[in-house]
Amino acid sequence: MTDSLPTDDLTAAFQIEGWPVRGRIVRLGHVVDDILSRHAYPEPVANLLGEACALAALVGASLKFEGRLIVQAQGDGPVSYVVVDYDTAGQLRGYCSFDAEKVEAVSHGFARPGAKTLLGKGAFVMTIDQGPEMDRYQGVTPIEGETLALCAEQYFAQSEQVPTRVVLAVGELETAEGKSWRAGGAMIQVIAGDEARGDTRDAWDHVQALFETLGEDELVDPTVSPETLLYRLFHEDGVRLFEAKPLESFCRCSQERVVGMLRSFPEVERGEMTEDDGVIERKVGPITVTGDGPLVVREKSHAGAPMTLDQALYEMELVGHDFYLFVDKESEKPSVVYRRRGYDYGVISLDVAD
Repeated sequence: MTDSLPTDDLTAAFQIEGWPVRGRIVRLGHVVDDILSRHAYPEPVANLLGEACALAALVGASLKFEGRLIVQAQGDGPVSYVVVDYDTAGQLRGYCSFDAEKVEAVSHGFARPGAKTLLGKGAFVMTIDQGPEMDRYQGVTPIEGETLALCAEQYFAQSEQVPTRVVLAVGELETAEGKSWRAGGAMIQVIAGDEARGDTRDAWDHVQALFETLGEDELVDPTVSPETLLYRLFHEDGVRLFEAKPLESFCRCSQERVVGMLRSFPEVERGEMTEDDGVIERKVGPITVTGDGPLVVREKSHAGAPMTLDQALYEMELVGHDFYLFVDKESEKPSVVYRRRGYDYGVISLDVAD
């Protein structure tokens, strides 16, 4: 075991001593609370997004290159999609799109409806993005079961042929400061047998049996450290915990971005925008807009490199909008991708006249 790790907002790999099984554990405190508290998610939806955050950190932290892992599930249910973006710097962001009335309707009779109930018929997708110079790798499997852990296990079995077990947990705990969301997860994978290791199936069965004793409450309990949790599971065999990777939440819709946008205007223009009461007023086309209404008109200008349609689609999902404006990398045309029904999308491109 390593020296004592922080309790929260980290992911770390571990190795079962003497057995061809590797694993990873993740603990999320402030990070997941920040992500789930940004929007008024009903409890079942927040739980689903919390699972996706823990899963993205578990899988993404194992990437051996600089890039991103996007975990997404979308379907025809009350939750149209959940998407989490993890980059190899340890940053997480996520969003859910849902119909509140439909979520409430399917929640009757459930302590907490899970993935299959909320998402309905659809697909679970993991996308690995190694940057603009490399093609994205994407694996798609059907949504199975009431937890994203089952979707992930099926993904690894089908896409990578690696026997995998995953446990995910999300909970809202009462603290001195009020209620706070927490999440955790653990994953184990068997290392394929070879001439040196021989057949690894018996070892895998042994470690799986121990792993199945892991309780969801243990994964979100702030008083149980990662070291203690792993010791409880594997103390008879011994377990080696490697250096932890810290995690943090991030969002592009930050106060710094808004301040930066306002600073991009000359001081004279900023002064002209501001009324005596401090409300910003400016001319947008032929319309004078004061503050945010009653007529809401906003003018935005974004700098961005041309991107593929696939990249634009995922950026749209991550910001939680129903459309996304971009410059198509292949055609070099201004374009917009937009949501239609279910998980169908449309694209409009603009031919610029000379």
